[in-house]
Amino acid sequence: MTAEFIARTPIKTDHRNPLRFIFSHIRRHPIFAFLMVLGAFSNAALAAAIPYFVGLGFNAMQAERPDRMQFIGMVALATIGSQLLRAVLQLMRNFSAEVFAQRIERDVRDELYASLLGKSMTFHDLKPVGEIMARVTNDVREMNLMMNPGMNLIVGSGFFLITPVIGALQMHPLLAVPPILFLIAYVIVQWNYVRRLTPLGQEQRKAFGDMNARVAEVLDGVQVVKGSAQEEREKTAFGALADTVRKTVETYSMLEARYIPVLLLGLVYAGGLVMATSLYRAGAIPIGSIVAYLGQISLFGFPVFSSLASFSQVALGYASTGRILDIIKAENDLDQNVDGYAGNLRGEIVFENVDFSYVTGDNVVLQDVSFRVTPGQTVAIVGQTGSGKSTITKLINRTYDVDTGKVSIDGVDVRDWNLTALRSQISIIEQDIFLFSRSIADNIAFGKPDATREDVIEAATKAQAHEFILSFDDGYDTIVGQRGVTLSGGQRQRIAIARAFLTDPPVLILDDSTSAIDSATEDKIQQAIYAASAGRTMILITHRLSQIRWADHIVVLRKGRVAAQGTHEDLLRTSESYRRIFARYEAAPKDQQMSELAD
Repeated sequence: MTAEFIARTPIKTDHRNPLRFIFSHIRRHPIFAFLMVLGAFSNAALAAAIPYFVGLGFNAMQAERPDRMQFIGMVALATIGSQLLRAVLQLMRNFSAEVFAQRIERDVRDELYASLLGKSMTFHDLKPVGEIMARVTNDVREMNLMMNPGMNLIVGSGFFLITPVIGALQMHPLLAVPPILFLIAYVIVQWNYVRRLTPLGQEQRKAFGDMNARVAEVLDGVQVVKGSAQEEREKTAFGALADTVRKTVETYSMLEARYIPVLLLGLVYAGGLVMATSLYRAGAIPIGSIVAYLGQISLFGFPVFSSLASFSQVALGYASTGRILDIIKAENDLDQNVDGYAGNLRGEIVFENVDFSYVTGDNVVLQDVSFRVTPGQTVAIVGQTGSGKSTITKLINRTYDVDTGKVSIDGVDVRDWNLTALRSQISIIEQDIFLFSRSIADNIAFGKPDATREDVIEAATKAQAHEFILSFDDGYDTIVGQRGVTLSGGQRQRIAIARAFLTDPPVLILDDSTSAIDSATEDKIQQAIYAASAGRTMILITHRLSQIRWADHIVVLRKGRVAAQGTHEDLLRTSESYRRIFARYEAAPKDQQMSELAD
């Protein structure tokens, strides 16, 4: 399976179906799985010892043997000893089961997270973040609970279904008839129960994911909701999704309420009592055997009552496993191409007859786009909103792949580059700056984690960010809010520019990155950018005429096509589209013109 990112030590698991996926994770921890099964077996065997010893005591009392008190004392000690051993083994079992479940949860979470990092932007564009978060957190947790207490109880109760049959056969063959009939009926009923429970579990998990996606989306855009006074509408929409979750849980609970094995338990008690008393009256078994037999029958109570919760938990966990696998198995558009070209990038970029659309078969964003950028050249890409300017930058570093045509760097098709080597040598500063909820220093050094504080300060100084950073109480250690909401737009853009300066890439792409910066600060940053452009290739997506005129080459886009290209002076003479763009700025207020045209 292709992936943009592949973990260094990937977990090898079977993705063919949820059951294989679960067992491939179980096989990774054989010791804990064995200890859990051993503990479950010993629990059932030693639980069955109690009615056996009690039956021996009754028989000893009936026989009036001279050493009966001594014998009963030994039986009592044996009972106590067996239960002490049982307690120790149960501690081992429960500890192993919990460690087993926690390790599987960790492994699945690691595998799922690595898979998400490896998905292409096309995948992330189409999947709501809240839905993904529901799978990463809640669904993975359900897999943990599926193992413990789910599978732990099912394995344990399975042995409790066998011991009454074995114990009955040792007392009298006919006594095995009721527990065998119960066992057959129990398996049939549980099979039907789980078969009906599984799709309901899938509906429940899907409803929860939809609700979670809505919450994440609204919280992410809460400023828009409040600004539009749409709180009531969003509350109503969320209420409808919450009702859907409630209904799925109620439907699930209704099926649990009609739990037939409880009825079967009553029937096997009655049938066992009739069978045992009949054999006793016929002289086939002593009275102690009746006591021991009914004690053995009572062991069925554990699987009957525990399976009500355990099978439900396993059904939810199995449904969650399917949802996790849907993410892991989702087809990826891009390949990390580990064996691809990984040389030092010089900065020659060539677009050859490129067509591109974000969704296959959807509206074409770029059509027959061709242009060349020579190493060390500064190229400005201009055009109206929606003409495809930002899309071009995403094709250069393979955020997306072209539909037809070719994008090559240094004469090598970008699809033949090692993806990590390609992207590590290209820095893109976008208009919509994303900052992590970490310190300012960590955000600047994100692309170069080993950078020293001196390197960070130097990059921030070049980006005209050092002064405002020091105005904060904690300076470079100031924690910014999610997406950098505690900073102004201009401050966020200067931190992003500092991040790019720190990595010192051969190719630097500025996607309208000074749009939120005042003119005075922009002049200083432009001087730093101009100095940084020496010896590197630079792509400018901008509406600022000062930056457009500064470029060595200008590409004019119109409705996804290259309308013209050349120098500023050439385009003023030959391109109507470019003159129209230029005229729009000349029509702006005088103070804006002076700012825009300042060199």
